[in-house]
Amino acid sequence: MGVPFRCGALAVIASLFLLGCEARRPSLSTAPAGGSEVVVSGDTLPADVMSSDDAPSTEGLSTTLGGPLAGLDPAELARFTAGRDEFQDQETVENGLGPVFNEASCVTCHDSPVGGTTGRTETRFGRGTLMGFDPLARLGGSLLQDHAIGGVTIGDRKFVFVPEVVPPEANVKALRLTTPLFGLGLVEAVTDAALLALARQQARYAPAIRGTPNMVQEIPTGAIRVGRFGWKAQVPTLHQFSGDAYLNEIGFTSPEFPDENLPQGNREVLAFNPAPALNDSGENVEEFADFMTLLGPPPRGPRSYLTELGGQVFRQIGCASCHTPTLITGDSPVSALARRAFHPYSDFLLHNMGMLGDGIVQGQSTGRQMRTAPLWGLRARPAFLHDGRARTPEAAILEHGGQGSYARSRYARLPPFARNALLAFLRSL
Repeated sequence: MGVPFRCGALAVIASLFLLGCEARRPSLSTAPAGGSEVVVSGDTLPADVMSSDDAPSTEGLSTTLGGPLAGLDPAELARFTAGRDEFQDQETVENGLGPVFNEASCVTCHDSPVGGTTGRTETRFGRGTLMGFDPLARLGGSLLQDHAIGGVTIGDRKFVFVPEVVPPEANVKALRLTTPLFGLGLVEAVTDAALLALARQQARYAPAIRGTPNMVQEIPTGAIRVGRFGWKAQVPTLHQFSGDAYLNEIGFTSPEFPDENLPQGNREVLAFNPAPALNDSGENVEEFADFMTLLGPPPRGPRSYLTELGGQVFRQIGCASCHTPTLITGDSPVSALARRAFHPYSDFLLHNMGMLGDGIVQGQSTGRQMRTAPLWGLRARPAFLHDGRARTPEAAILEHGGQGSYARSRYARLPPFARNALLAFLRSL
């Protein structure tokens, strides 16, 4: 196969040259042409971010999907194991499940393997008006809980809790795919300053695709932080992500999220709540956060000359402008997370995706803005995009709109060999 493959390689190199000649906008990439990826650099780079030449890579710290970060000490491994046990635990009505909820266990949605995603989608709704977006909280929005605990008896009174439905007042409805949790401790360990610097660099060198940080409140401190978790980057820390999930997905209240969800927005029916006290002291929330913090990043799949060519295509057509290949963590009490170069293929910023946006407003995000989806671990996912509409990476690329339109159109013009190389690269992540 030597001669055809060499001819194909020459074809893709030629196509890259032609694409470069036709480009009207600069392609921001955090990887040099030589192939070794680096973090953002320049006069916007904060002082506490090292170059990737100085930062050890996490490639040797990946274990298996669902396994702990390599390099943990015995105490950290014990925390990971305790967190994984809590993550897999099935909650009950007696200890606080519901009254309305989505699943009784985290692992129900985050499995295949543990910490991944089953492809389960949830529903967000609201009402868009000329005055702005109304999440319809008074009617149970914006997150719909599609399970309920059913019949309960309080004293001599009986009541039946039923799953929520999208109310007729809603004119916006969106599905959200549950996301993998691999490597999120590394994402949390990136400093706010580094993500803000990346946004500034995009604004300076590639303004057409510049990202916007979603500045949200960290509940324990009241500080305004850069959000990075969730489809809208609406959550700043894993601890807050954990507490939010316990409340909104399982129905468990905790110190930072002490108020029950109102079933379909009706406060009166909470008089029948069989577990009205605080459901979790914070211990379970902390254990779930530990599991996510110490869960290893997804290991890279098999690589070949074709995948390496595909990586060059990925950068050349502008994908790396938003799907930033490499970031550097800051300091961390977990040494395996401190000052590490890792490869999430995301800038964790909001971008206007045009009609691909889901219409939901969260924090400072608009209905058309979505957080850049990390691409690492792509080969282990059953569906793509925020609502799972795309069944293949190629279909996901072709759905890109708004600030993603430029890279999409360049992909569509690629010759077959270059397109196949890019898809091979994505399948290796």
